Amino acid sequence: MIAADKRKAIFLLHEGGMSVREIARRMKVSRNTVRKVVAQEGRPSERAPVDPPVEVELLRSLYEQCQGWVQRVYEKLREDHGSTMPYSTLTRLLRQLGISRRPEPRCARVPDQPGAEMQQDTSPYVILLAGQPVKLIASLIYLRYSKRRYLRFYRSFNRFKMKCFIHQALTHWGFAALQCIIDNTNLARLRGTGANAVMVPEMEAFSRQRGFAFLCHALRHPDRKAGEERSFWTLETNFLPGRTFASLADLNQQALEWSTVRMEQRPQGKGRLIPAQAFEHEQNFLIRLPPHLPAPYQIHGRTVDQYGYVAFDANYYWAPEQLHGEITVLEYDERLVLCQGSRSLIQYPLAPEGVRGQIFSPKDAPPPRGQPQNRKHSSTQEESHLRALDPAVGVYLDYCLKTPGLLRHVFLRRLFHWSRRLTSELFVASVRRAHQYQITRLDVLERIAQLLLTQGLGQPMTPEVDETFQQRDTYQQGALTDPPDLSVYQDPPPENPPPDSHG
Repeated sequence: MIAADKRKAIFLLHEGGMSVREIARRMKVSRNTVRKVVAQEGRPSERAPVDPPVEVELLRSLYEQCQGWVQRVYEKLREDHGSTMPYSTLTRLLRQLGISRRPEPRCARVPDQPGAEMQQDTSPYVILLAGQPVKLIASLIYLRYSKRRYLRFYRSFNRFKMKCFIHQALTHWGFAALQCIIDNTNLARLRGTGANAVMVPEMEAFSRQRGFAFLCHALRHPDRKAGEERSFWTLETNFLPGRTFASLADLNQQALEWSTVRMEQRPQGKGRLIPAQAFEHEQNFLIRLPPHLPAPYQIHGRTVDQYGYVAFDANYYWAPEQLHGEITVLEYDERLVLCQGSRSLIQYPLAPEGVRGQIFSPKDAPPPRGQPQNRKHSSTQEESHLRALDPAVGVYLDYCLKTPGLLRHVFLRRLFHWSRRLTSELFVASVRRAHQYQITRLDVLERIAQLLLTQGLGQPMTPEVDETFQQRDTYQQGALTDPPDLSVYQDPPPENPPPDSHG
């Protein structure tokens, strides 16, 4: 279709005496198009509406009868109603009439009202932590009117962490808005979408306790929480560039300072609104939270082993003498509480990210005497000893430890013990040969060492003997004793032993 301005230009050029060929060349259209536009005097052609070849009500009834399968609608039209309409025409009619595809609702502008709305969403990122790329989930909550933000990163994000994050943000602000706009995530939504979404009872009770309600936006309408989407863009262009992070804790500390200190004093939007100043006005319309609002927690059942430890998340926590047998562990966002019955006896801070196999006990109490049951010991010392032998051994270990399915600790311990049986020269030569042929099996590595021995490389280890052992007092005392009688071991046994007298 040619635009109205282009049609008018073609007609005016023709009126000015320019040839059809020259007009077609300059306007980059065909000569037939030029002739048609000139014949219409530059006015757009008006097409008369074409009635559908089949009644609309018939199409609606057949579509519902066939449960939305258009191919079946096409067959019934041909067989039962004698229609010759092509299949492509049928699908186009169903779309145009809004039968097979409902028209998408237009976005409505929702006015910014103080205290009415906050928005929460998550977004994945790959961030360098201590120089290593790590996939993290950024969770951000946003007050729409005053544009205050709260940001935190997680290695994984589930329903419990969603509750902990919202609780931390609202506790930091001290207030909550009436509604929290979210997408159609199954972390909070049980069924339905958009305004018809039904929330998970657990999340509904969580929000009701804090005075707000979750509301899902319509499908394919993320612009309903455009402020949240714009906040993630600001995160990508203002927070992440030019910053380095030593750990996840360091990242979250910088994110907290950026979102709650720096951004609250930065002018926002065309109106140059300062969030901290706008919040002073908005808090009069927000819901004030109780000062002692309980934090979300999860309940875990555990057993105190015979040495007095409770295993949780690959770490071990010492339990007081009063705790024994089956106990309850309450997991909060940053701490653990050990309980038995209704009694809460001791609590610990949660171990940092990546810490495994560690023992935690009270700082003001003497250290526990025993070790936890089934505690897995690390192979760090064995690995350090092997790498110190030769750089080639370190290169071989880097290759082996990347092999899928390799039992890391078992492999390192067995390789360490096997290295103690060989000379350093023979062990390093065997490792070089194994790395050359990409061998990770220890039995094959032993055969390589035997082959190198037969080729004359290296000699079996001989124990070091102190030649002054004959000068020791214990040796001198033993040298004066009578030699033992070993003749009984030298004479052959009789062929026919004497019969038993009791037989």
